[in-house]
Amino acid sequence: MAAKHRIRTVILGAAGRDFHNFNLVYRDDPGTEVIAFTATQIPGIANRRYPAALAGPLYREGIPIVAESGLDSLLRDSQAERVVFAYSDVTHQQVMHLASRALAAGADFVLLGPEHTMIQASVPVIAVSAVRTGCGKSQTVRYLSGRLRELTLRAAIIRHPMPYGDLEAGRVQRFATRSDLDAAHCTLEEREEYEPHLAAGNIVFAGVDYAEVVARAQAEADLILWDGGNNDFPFVNPDLHIALLDSLRPGDESAFHPGEAVLRMADVVVVAKADAAADADVHRVMQSARTLNPRAVIVRGGSPVTLDDANAVRGKRVLAIEDGPTVTHGGMPYGAAFIAATRAGAARIVDPRASAAPEIAAVYAQYPHIGAVLPAMGYSTAQIAALRATIERSEADIVVSGTPVDLGALLGNAKPMVRARYEFAEMDAPGLWDEVQRFVKDPRAGPRARQR
Repeated sequence: MAAKHRIRTVILGAAGRDFHNFNLVYRDDPGTEVIAFTATQIPGIANRRYPAALAGPLYREGIPIVAESGLDSLLRDSQAERVVFAYSDVTHQQVMHLASRALAAGADFVLLGPEHTMIQASVPVIAVSAVRTGCGKSQTVRYLSGRLRELTLRAAIIRHPMPYGDLEAGRVQRFATRSDLDAAHCTLEEREEYEPHLAAGNIVFAGVDYAEVVARAQAEADLILWDGGNNDFPFVNPDLHIALLDSLRPGDESAFHPGEAVLRMADVVVVAKADAAADADVHRVMQSARTLNPRAVIVRGGSPVTLDDANAVRGKRVLAIEDGPTVTHGGMPYGAAFIAATRAGAARIVDPRASAAPEIAAVYAQYPHIGAVLPAMGYSTAQIAALRATIERSEADIVVSGTPVDLGALLGNAKPMVRARYEFAEMDAPGLWDEVQRFVKDPRAGPRARQR
């Protein structure tokens, strides 16, 4: 009897959604042969393999991960029949360019939706997503976790994956202390997401195999808080889905994938950074939300920025360091550090390009929209060393760090450093917490129930 034909499949990814979609949909499918993952956005994740221990018995040698830049030759040489798009924070136009390349090579182009890729948890799930990277998801999750703790509810934080290291070792991760981060050899980008949660008293779960991650988290919690990544939709089926829109980026809510889908899915829409944007832009974003998702509850939220020591910045030459993903593929020219330093009366913001080490200069070349700020890049020890060298060689008197990680502790203070911090703030009454509290007390009274 002839063996069943397996559809030769390439999964386009960036070390996260791609692995998740494979695990849930394709890993044990005898009709699919995943011949490769491709990688983009994140440096250093190509030219390795998805390990056999994670890939399952159909893939005894694992699966190669190759750079997306070689997609056309990969499709041609492998005679791929199906291309699955599986990453986030890209324009609709970019997605369709990739689709055109797949179709031209004779392959089908596939987008897997939430119903095929969301895990059902045994405890209630509140998910926080966004239409772009850098809208303020994590600070919103931290705010909600603190309020839930006041109700004596144990909330487990499940973070969208950031599997940049040893994939097999990172199958399921649980972080309760900074020593846990050290033991897992977390990158700077991972620490940016995890450290503030740990400082707030939260336990964070993450990894590569999210069926196992969810099982581990729900065993320790009364509910799950999904802290999304980029503008992706949740991996866990939410009972209450919150989506953040950015008042400083009006128009982006309908221009990026899968952010527009996230907005259309949401139960509650938070128009974030409404304290920092022009009234006309806030109104424009709110109107867009009403048009794209008329059933959602819409509230405004603020993101006030504070400096640990504003006096130390006044009159000084300042190097502003920003959260890496926000100012790279998130598209922001600057962030909290630049805003805080300017408001504090810095004499001058020093442009880091003049002192950029080669690894950092390459980031500016790849993302020319970045302003006079230094992206906190640290996906590897080489990038962290380049970040430190760029700081040390700059002519700044002081550094303002807008990344959520304790950068001074990680790098060693090459120059005096002041942290810029930002948290979620309610701007409406009733606001976000009123919706969440109503849901927690009686899920039947939540937005979805009221729409029935």
